[in-house]
Amino acid sequence: MNRIQLLSPQLANQIAAGEVIERPASVIKELLENSLDAGAKQIEIDVDKGGIQRIKVTDDGGGIHKDDLHLAFSRHATSKIRTLDDLEQVISLGFRGEALASIGSVARVTLNSRTPDAHTGWQIKIEGQAVASEPTPVAHLQGTSIEILDLFFNTPARRKFLRTEQTEFGHIEEVIRRLALSCFEVGLTLKHNKRTIHQLRPANNDATRTQRIASICGDAFIEQALYIEMEASNNLRLWGWICLPTFSRAQPDLQYFYVNGRMIKDKLVNHAVKQAYHDVLYGHRHPAFVLFLDIDPQAIDVNAHPAKHEVRFHEGRMVHDFIQTSIQKALAGIKPQNQTTAAPKPIITNNNYYPPKQQPMPLQVQEEMAVYKALHATQTTTTPMQPNNFTGNPAPVKTTEQQVINNKLEKIDQIFSSLAQKTHPPAENTTIAPPLGFALAQLHGVYILAQNEQGLILVDIHAAHERITYERMKTDLANEGIQGQPLLVPITINVSAKEANFAEQTINVFAKTGLIIERLGQTTLIIRQVPALLSRLDIGQIVRDVLADLIENDASTRVHDLINELLGNIACRSSVRANRAMTEPEMNALLRDIERTKHSGQCNHGRPTWLQLSMDDLDKLFLRGR
Repeated sequence: MNRIQLLSPQLANQIAAGEVIERPASVIKELLENSLDAGAKQIEIDVDKGGIQRIKVTDDGGGIHKDDLHLAFSRHATSKIRTLDDLEQVISLGFRGEALASIGSVARVTLNSRTPDAHTGWQIKIEGQAVASEPTPVAHLQGTSIEILDLFFNTPARRKFLRTEQTEFGHIEEVIRRLALSCFEVGLTLKHNKRTIHQLRPANNDATRTQRIASICGDAFIEQALYIEMEASNNLRLWGWICLPTFSRAQPDLQYFYVNGRMIKDKLVNHAVKQAYHDVLYGHRHPAFVLFLDIDPQAIDVNAHPAKHEVRFHEGRMVHDFIQTSIQKALAGIKPQNQTTAAPKPIITNNNYYPPKQQPMPLQVQEEMAVYKALHATQTTTTPMQPNNFTGNPAPVKTTEQQVINNKLEKIDQIFSSLAQKTHPPAENTTIAPPLGFALAQLHGVYILAQNEQGLILVDIHAAHERITYERMKTDLANEGIQGQPLLVPITINVSAKEANFAEQTINVFAKTGLIIERLGQTTLIIRQVPALLSRLDIGQIVRDVLADLIENDASTRVHDLINELLGNIACRSSVRANRAMTEPEMNALLRDIERTKHSGQCNHGRPTWLQLSMDDLDKLFLRGR
């Protein structure tokens, strides 16, 4: 065998570059993190040919001192940590001291920098080698600019794995989007082939932050987003924007999660969010969110991945439960009254009308005929006969014109008053309309048409009743607990030694879900009791699945999920079916139940239960006002 020997500095840097620098987007990520750590408030990124030919990043941060320029390109040289204690509570984005050394080993790099107290800037160059040039003075504003040419020029094997210019630039844009969402107060400009692609101004208040999110994630995202802010006593804070279940994605491409400002992709976090949405999301869709977790730096380990994509939580179970319950509470609080944006207005009771907006009169055909007949009746009426002094024949006595008009108006007022009382009954002795208004009609036995203060409400009768029934059954189950059913003939299953050991340690966890298990041998478990609702399912497979979840995620909701799935099927079969005629009181009672029920915006399968069409929406459909 070959003898052990030290690698050359250049080869060591190129090996490190393979971990840190995958493509041009990786270079930009490292440089932007350095700029943010330096306190920059304005950063410009200028790339050519998807970053393969040229990358330049300019910032207005604190700069690099002349005497430190050489060290900047040395491996494991950093200004961000000094001792092991610093490493255990890192609050900066970068700290390894590998980025510039790795970049300098595979590209031609020119770095210009000037500190606030310097009278001139200083330049240093390096071209795929370990030793940089001597610093030379150069005219430069405060801050740092670094230009990278011909990435992987000296490692053709790496260069051939790069994709097309457009693909590489797409990865660069994604890096910009991720960092732009984590540093609202920093302005970012992105140019590609001398053309400005993005120009994001600093966002220092709620309105500008919302505007930045809309520009990055799209207007539809922010229109369907709900702002949440949750805190726990153990210095945990979760805040940001989660989208309604109806705004879901086929791919997890609108999911941004930050821990202390650091963008991460973590299985524990993804599982917590997935569990929070599992009961309201349609099919295999993915939720959309921009969330920030603030946590004590000592409670996480950021030194878990070469590219810093992952972190480790010292108390992962606690963090998982906090994220899941926070999002679940926010989603459960979404009810019709929280989704209406217009201010409350008086409903029609007696002579109190909605503000007129060219709406048709709520009259039936016969009633319309009565109104028009009263309006266009003859101007004269006859009174009881009087003897005629001259001819002896009876003659009509004419009433005054004002009396005729008053009689007609009185009849019209009576018609409108009776119609208003019949069409718009008071809502439980209140003069404020409920969020989903009052039912107008039933369409083909499938949908309820209702009128509220904003316009028209469409309700899917079966889907809405299914959610209401499902939530009631879940509440009853939570109050009574999961009922266990002892087995006359216990079930024996074989598992691995690892699974058997874990099952023995978590017997109490199984008991909480209605499963009573014991260990018989090295790889044998016996099941003595099962949840009554799941007694007809494959219990052996359920136990194996629960064990797999506990080993992987330190928790399992599989039994609860299976029970909820069963309850959902029961609710689906027992809910109102299509073509079932409903009376007006029944329809209004269903609307009130929707307003009181958690997750009432979606059925058990994640489909919407009701939709709002505002007057503006209806006007647009009919091109009114154009």
